Amino acid sequence: MLLVREELRRSSTPGDHALSIGVFDGVHRGHEALVRTMLEEGRTRGLSGGIITFHPSPITVLRPDIELSYLESLEQRVELLSQLGVDFVSVIQFTSELAQVSARDFVRIMAEDANMRLLVVGEDFTLGRGREGTVERLSEIGAGAGFKVIAVPLVSEGSNGISSTRVRHALAAGEMEEVAQLLGRNYTVRGPVLHGDERGRSIGFPTLNLGVSPDRALPPNGVYVTRATLQDGREFQACTNIGTQPTFDGKVRLVETYLLDFEGDLYGTVVSAALLERLRDERKFDGIDQLVAQIGRDVDATRAFFASEGGSGSTPG
Repeated sequence: MLLVREELRRSSTPGDHALSIGVFDGVHRGHEALVRTMLEEGRTRGLSGGIITFHPSPITVLRPDIELSYLESLEQRVELLSQLGVDFVSVIQFTSELAQVSARDFVRIMAEDANMRLLVVGEDFTLGRGREGTVERLSEIGAGAGFKVIAVPLVSEGSNGISSTRVRHALAAGEMEEVAQLLGRNYTVRGPVLHGDERGRSIGFPTLNLGVSPDRALPPNGVYVTRATLQDGREFQACTNIGTQPTFDGKVRLVETYLLDFEGDLYGTVVSAALLERLRDERKFDGIDQLVAQIGRDVDATRAFFASEGGSGSTPG
């Protein structure tokens, strides 16, 4: 627990705080509503607002048999939470030792080392060993430890609540519109541009091989209309292929983005690719000519998509 105390002291701002705690994977609309409530309730009490997030996810520690993929990288998660207006984000490493800490002990540390005076959580939130720290139990602990607990109702989309699991299921089905509705933004992958086999360049469609972390959740293999943002802030219409290059008997899953109307060298820079719409499945072609012809059709479909959107997403350079 010494490392937890040190991180809270290091990252938190001076003064008393309103806090929310959780993994916040995806920073979806439900998370946003929770954070906004925390900030609003904190302001009425003269408190700054902070977030405590766990990494890795407790699921990977408590259930190592489950292979979990993240909706956002830790870096993106912290950025998105910061953009919501919080004063600080504390990243706590979740370990098997931390999993054995009682709810009482953990929130007392939050009160002592992060000056927590208000804890805002979702109505189904639990914390601590054996998930003992329900909202009711945390409220009891807070009465004796100098903080108040507020439970926020879940945000719903349709007949069901918004959750990271629901977003992950929609993403796995390639339902990019539903994913965007649940997140409140388009699903975006980001990574450095890596050197590849340059096969795309040889067939007239030079692609950016994005170094996306293998623990990131991705939609099904296929081709996607994309809005790409370069490290310098320029945006381009783009077409992204996620898959293994079956025409060339590839084995490794890659994320390759073709920027429309772009010339230049982006190796080593970081590019973000917002996946807007699924165009088609990945497939194996009988030869290069068939592949090139299909890529041409994919590019035409991408241009048509942006034309129907009024030309948004393209800042040719």
